[in-house]
Amino acid sequence: MGNNGSWYYPRKSLNDLLEEQSVKEKKQENERAVNDFLQELASKLSHRDVEKIRVHLETLKKALEKEIDGTVELNFGGSVSKHTYAKGLSDIDMLVRINNSLLSNAKPQEVLDVFAKAIKQRLPKTEVKKGDLAVTVKFSSGHEIQLLPSIKTATGYKIANPGTNEWSNVIKPRKFAEKLTSVNQASGGKIIPMIKIFKSINAQLPKNSQLSGYHIESLAIDAFKNQSSYPKTYKGLLQYFCEHASKAVLHPIKDSTGQSIHVDDYLGKSNSLERKRISNSLRILHKRMSQAASVEDWRDIIGE
Repeated sequence: MGNNGSWYYPRKSLNDLLEEQSVKEKKQENERAVNDFLQELASKLSHRDVEKIRVHLETLKKALEKEIDGTVELNFGGSVSKHTYAKGLSDIDMLVRINNSLLSNAKPQEVLDVFAKAIKQRLPKTEVKKGDLAVTVKFSSGHEIQLLPSIKTATGYKIANPGTNEWSNVIKPRKFAEKLTSVNQASGGKIIPMIKIFKSINAQLPKNSQLSGYHIESLAIDAFKNQSSYPKTYKGLLQYFCEHASKAVLHPIKDSTGQSIHVDDYLGKSNSLERKRISNSLRILHKRMSQAASVEDWRDIIGE
């Protein structure tokens, strides 16, 4: 009964109210299922066969030491050092530090030639490819390991400079890893798993719309570095990241490691056709994420 003594009749029937409650509960159930699925996926992508990788690295180290005077150190670089390695999506990058060697005065391509020759002699039946920056070794186990030579100087280590046969400025890969670690810790440890999931999604996009792993990591730092609060679920983080990246990708991001001027030089200048194409692809992806209401929808986005 109302305050004036009259009866109050709800505008919706009991059946309508029950139906609304059922829809709400179903939506919440789907939301939980999606985030459980994404969390399980992040865990699966993080797994790697540590023992097999250790054996592969030991074999490569012995092959290089046989051909190179001085000391050879293998240090994890790339996605492994930053904990964003995703099984089946990321190569295993190794910085090969060469100290007190005759190769210290050699050009990058000469060093890469020595690497490739030494590994082919040790592993004649294994696929070995020499690129501009690294030698990639593809083992029958499915693991791909990239060996990036780095030469010690008085001020630090240098790697090959992209597009030239010269050494880069002194690199500071730890500086970038520290930034990413800081952002990840501030989010309660969810940003790095989110990056792994996005790398899986990125692998399903057309080749000309895919981002490099380093670029994805840099965009994640840019997206979350000044956050006072974060989405609480992987679904929310992915949606926020994708929306942010669709705008941020239009402009170059400065490379804090010193390896190059920008982390995304491969896309050209601000608002280039390449950047606009990827920006549009990310906007479409964000829309798909926003409309995805079930685990099946997310499996489709990820390509499972």
